[in-house]
Amino acid sequence: MKKDLLTLRDITRDELETIFDLAAKLKRERGKVDFRPLADKSIGLIFAKSSTRTRVSFEVGVGELGGRALYLDQSRMQVGRGETVADTAKVLSRYLHGIVIRTFAHADVCELAKEATIPVINALTDEFHPCQLLADMLTIREYSGRVDNTIRLAFYGDGRSNMANSLILAARLTGMELVISAPEEERPDADLIGGAANILWEPDPVKAARGVDYFYTDVWVSMGFEEERARRMEIFRPYQVTAKLFDEAKPGAKFLHCLPAHRGEEVAPEVMDDPKRSIVFDEAENRLHVQKAVMSLLMGPRN
Repeated sequence: MKKDLLTLRDITRDELETIFDLAAKLKRERGKVDFRPLADKSIGLIFAKSSTRTRVSFEVGVGELGGRALYLDQSRMQVGRGETVADTAKVLSRYLHGIVIRTFAHADVCELAKEATIPVINALTDEFHPCQLLADMLTIREYSGRVDNTIRLAFYGDGRSNMANSLILAARLTGMELVISAPEEERPDADLIGGAANILWEPDPVKAARGVDYFYTDVWVSMGFEEERARRMEIFRPYQVTAKLFDEAKPGAKFLHCLPAHRGEEVAPEVMDDPKRSIVFDEAENRLHVQKAVMSLLMGPRN
């Protein structure tokens, strides 16, 4: 039976550790060991949104696993001209061995996965970004040795963004303490939190920083929200991650960002570019390794 990765709800804690262990192994052995679980397989990469890290990491990852990556611009596919998602899924399932999709509506990814007979990986929607969170948690594991209830992470910015939503699911999966610091207008989804005691909303950015191991933020104006730029710049201004916030955190606290970063907006330059605090490029690199692990497990020889 095929398995998909649409959100972190699709992963158990044991499966998470399996992904981390394989990703760490692939990272250590990159270029040293011939590991080709996707040999003679073709993976379609459907993109409706512009991308740097996601496209490059998946294309490189498929190649390093021995497969062929086919980049498919959604605007140039028939689904962009009115063909149904269901029909597209059925056709691509006859050609490909797996699909990676980066698009807007999460419902479209769910329908694609429902109708496809091959594994589907969500590479980003407006609601969730599971591959990014897997890379984030792998990075935390590298620096802290674990991802569990001993870790406290504070996210600053839009509490309803795909990153905030995915962090909520990550906290529910691992037990790590998550504080989302956001204005009332963009407070996190209570239904998604589901009453989890380890997930809090704290509108005061200074209070949210207390005892933190990791700070996390994302751009204030994501793709598809450009018309709201003026409003968002105003309401999120108090939630910039600054060096002053680190005074409230644990010694040695680190800074995470899914990138691209807008210095002077969601993060101060002295935080983003501080080699003692910022681990964003380790985090970005880990997209490659964790996605290779996921593709190996979902699209490898047994699939």
